[in-house]
Amino acid sequence: MLYKFKSRSTADVIMLEPNARQILTIIGKDPNEHHGIVTVAQIPGAIAALEKAVVAEENLGRADKDKISESDNAAEDDQNVSEGELVELRQRAIPFIDMLRRSAAENNDVIW
Repeated sequence: MLYKFKSRSTADVIMLEPNARQILTIIGKDPNEHHGIVTVAQIPGAIAALEKAVVAEENLGRADKDKISESDNAAEDDQNVSEGELVELRQRAIPFIDMLRRSAAENNDVIW
């Protein structure tokens, strides 16, 4: 299933269900609701929550990379996923954060 986020300030942002659920959970919205709203008043808190989650994920990723580089674990080297193939929260959240910022600047809510 796809989630389509809409605002009068921007083009639609479309996300796959798992990614949208993650974003909605981070901003404090019920991910089980397939329709909802982020009001203009809620946008600053949503942006702050997303930015905090992005930083936390990046810090966690750095810690994991440090552990892997310190221990020459052959099992870790055998993984088939290269670092460039992983899509991080930052990459998924940036379009939505941009939508929130532009919507706040023009005093428009974001709905899905």
